[in-house]
Amino acid sequence: MRAAVQRVSRAQVVVEGEVVGRTDRGLLVYLGVAPDDGPDDVRYICDKIRHLRIFPDAAGKMNLDVAQIGGGVLVISAFSLLADARQGRRPAFDGAAPPALAEQRYEEACRALAAELPVAKGRFAATMAVESVNDGPICVLLDSRRVL
Repeated sequence: MRAAVQRVSRAQVVVEGEVVGRTDRGLLVYLGVAPDDGPDDVRYICDKIRHLRIFPDAAGKMNLDVAQIGGGVLVISAFSLLADARQGRRPAFDGAAPPALAEQRYEEACRALAAELPVAKGRFAATMAVESVNDGPICVLLDSRRVL
């Protein structure tokens, strides 16, 4: 399981002209699922997202996590995080889980995060317009298999 985690001032996702998810100060998370990802991968990635200390404390050092600043999380399903573009110019998406499994793991991750944080979501398998104001910018890549 892979996640691209961005610190944001605000973010929202729009599907067919309708805002389906939004957060103010917090995290925008693009989440990709591999075919062999299981519950352990969900736990690992959610724990990392929840406790990632990328928000500044009073001294300006990145010592606070999203819960400590009272922030929320907007989670977007993104199969393209599993793309392989090492050969040729068109990415291959063989590394992404089939839609049924990807949706299951995506929903599990959203539920796990929602147990501790305000969570908004995109719409699985929809064409989405994601709007964000990155804060920093800070963007951290996470991988439950630690291959990044």
